[in-house]
Amino acid sequence: MDPKAALRAEMRTRRRRLAVEAPDAAERAAANLPANGWPDIEVYGLYHPVGSELDPTPIRLKTGRRALPVVVSPDAPLVFRLHGPNDPLTPDALGIPAPTAAAPQVWPDIVFAPLLAFDRRGGRLGQGGGHYDRTIADLRARKAVLVIGLAYAGQEVDDIPMAPHDQRLDAILTETAYVPVR
Repeated sequence: MDPKAALRAEMRTRRRRLAVEAPDAAERAAANLPANGWPDIEVYGLYHPVGSELDPTPIRLKTGRRALPVVVSPDAPLVFRLHGPNDPLTPDALGIPAPTAAAPQVWPDIVFAPLLAFDRRGGRLGQGGGHYDRTIADLRARKAVLVIGLAYAGQEVDDIPMAPHDQRLDAILTETAYVPVR
C-alpha cells in the first residue's frame, strides 16, 4: 500500500476521534493566533469544514476580509471568493458549500488549510486530491502568501512523506499552540 494512503486511513480515524474528544478545539486554536496579528493583510482564506476537519469559523483576523475556496474543477487550483457573514453559499464542483460566482475572486495573503496530518517541518497530508497543493503553488507564483495548517494537536506525526509537488506549510495552528515552521 502507498505510504500516504495508509497514513491517510489512519489519520482519518484519528481525526474523527480527536473531534469528539475536543469539541472546543476550534475556539482554543483561534485563541492561539499570534497576538500581534498581521497588520498588512487584505484578504485571508478560510475553508468550509468537511467531516471532522477543525472548523476555522472562530478565526477572526484584526484586518482583512474573509474569503472561502471554491472547487471549480477537480484538477484546477481552488478559486477564493470573498464571503461575508450573511452572504449565500452554494455547492461547488465537489458539493462543498462555497461563495457564489457573483462574489469577487481574490488572492489571499494568508490561507488557513485543512489537513489530515502535519509534521514540524511544514509537511502537510491532505485528502489526496491535490487541491491545496495546486492552489498554494498557484498563489505562491502570484505573490507572497502565508499558509497555516489548521489541525488538532493530535494530528502531528514525525514525518509526512513528501512528493516534489507537495507544498509545505509556513506554520501550524492547533488548540495547543501556534507553531511557525519557516
